[in-house]
Amino acid sequence: MGDNGSVWLPDAMSTLAGEVDALFWFVFWASTIIFAMVIVAKVYFMVKFRRTDETYVPEPVEESKVLEAVWIVLPTILTLIVFTWGFEVFVKLNTAPPDSYEISVRAQQWSWEFQYQEGAVSYTEMYVPVGRPVKLVMNSSDVLHSFFVPDFRIKHDVIPNRYTSVWFEATQAGEYDIYCTEYCGTQHSGMMAKVVAVPQDEFNKWIAEQSQDLPPAELGLQVYAQCQACHSVDGSAGIGPTLAGLYGTTRPLADGSTVVADEDYLLESIVNPMAKIAEGYQPVMPAMFSSTLSPKQLDGLVAYIKTLE
Repeated sequence: MGDNGSVWLPDAMSTLAGEVDALFWFVFWASTIIFAMVIVAKVYFMVKFRRTDETYVPEPVEESKVLEAVWIVLPTILTLIVFTWGFEVFVKLNTAPPDSYEISVRAQQWSWEFQYQEGAVSYTEMYVPVGRPVKLVMNSSDVLHSFFVPDFRIKHDVIPNRYTSVWFEATQAGEYDIYCTEYCGTQHSGMMAKVVAVPQDEFNKWIAEQSQDLPPAELGLQVYAQCQACHSVDGSAGIGPTLAGLYGTTRPLADGSTVVADEDYLLESIVNPMAKIAEGYQPVMPAMFSSTLSPKQLDGLVAYIKTLE
């Protein structure tokens, strides 16, 4: 935990995180004080007005108009403060500056894809420049997801067939965790990525490097970031078959037949995952997975799988 964090909140690493935290602490301490007052009053009345004589009948108590007015007016004022303050922060969080750098974010079971204005694409890491507003335009390929970066205090639903957006401005270089906070299937907890905030010149350099053509297997390695939640490359078991040593082997299928894992089988398993189900596995691979990949990326992924031993 750094200087900007606490036991309750992670470090505040965006321009609006401080305002979100200030509102949080106001609500926290106001709630704590009110809770303490209620408990103290409750204990006091329990002791003072405890019944000590079974025959005792208390005198009727006349209501206090002043007291009633106080406990109506004060909570109303407190509610209006929280509403006004919260609405102001809400508007700021949802109104990106006009000079924001725009990144398209696509969510799918169970990975994130980030597309940049210059044409670059990344998966497990989203690079952003420090000190510049960044607007995320988000969409889902399958089910409801939710994009959450605790250090930036931003969280927004990512919805199929609809665009949503959120923005932030990183104040310091570093790596910040991205989570999906809407249950989206069996590997929901593994749907993670990172924001990599770097100075503007380093960001420009990274963009230029990503725009260069990569050999097919290297491109496939990048695309594999979308597959790693279900398919390992070290032989370990997962939701789907491991990709290690897959190419060229004879694979038993769920219907009792076998198939040689050549290029055609690998490509078919990506674009039509329900065609041949591997023995011992459930047909859970999203049918829409390949729709987000270009022919070049598909070829690269097949080339990468062929290199795995």
